[in-house]
Amino acid sequence: MKNFILRDRLSGFIITKKQIMMIISVVLTVVTLSIISSIAFASGSRKLPIYCVETEKKRIAISFDAAWGNDDTETLIKILKKYNVPATFFVVGAWVDKYPESVMQLSNAGHQIQNHSNTHPYLTNLPKTKIIDEIESCNAKIEALTGVTPTLLRPPYGDYDNIVIESAKQCGMNTIQWSVDSHDWMKNATAESIANRVISKVQNGSIILCHNDAEHTPEALPTILETLKKDGYEFVFISDLIYKDNYTIDHTGKQCKIK
Repeated sequence: MKNFILRDRLSGFIITKKQIMMIISVVLTVVTLSIISSIAFASGSRKLPIYCVETEKKRIAISFDAAWGNDDTETLIKILKKYNVPATFFVVGAWVDKYPESVMQLSNAGHQIQNHSNTHPYLTNLPKTKIIDEIESCNAKIEALTGVTPTLLRPPYGDYDNIVIESAKQCGMNTIQWSVDSHDWMKNATAESIANRVISKVQNGSIILCHNDAEHTPEALPTILETLKKDGYEFVFISDLIYKDNYTIDHTGKQCKIK
């Protein structure tokens, strides 16, 4: 049988029947690989950090990332004390070097100091040995001041992959993201927009992200804490919110207890 020929009159390009079959084969291969990738993702081959926790209790956690400035840390401590709210501070090792007195203030005020890397790099750009060095160097600095070894890692920029999560696990740590971003870091943020965003998005098991040096966070924080407490939410440390064993993490990053 003669090959079927498709001629494009404009270009004069000719596609034979054999070429058509090859194109179809390539398309089917791409589709198949896509399906396999989706199945692999669903089966858990792609690792995820903890974004939030599935719980029937009205328990939530508020966290602050400390990487650069330090103008508002003392103010935040005073506000958190006024509302009797424990907070989790993820600090960079270089920040610890620069502001050891603030690390001690946070620790003495009863807040948890956790790991935000040593130099705030994109961890996914580093080999595993360097990732572990970033984690362990920051841990050592925090432990030297507070006497407590961190158990949680928040990757800088929220940037992670399987190797980052595996590296943290190797160091005995859980990798933590967030489910409620206050957006206090945005240029157009206001105290009102920060508070409204957090309050409207919080639900049981939420992890809230704020920053220790965002311009309007101290102004927004009292409204956030007061409103959520009136709504019946209990603030706890992230380490007390998450499950330590017998859990799974679904495709959204929600940590779920295995019943």
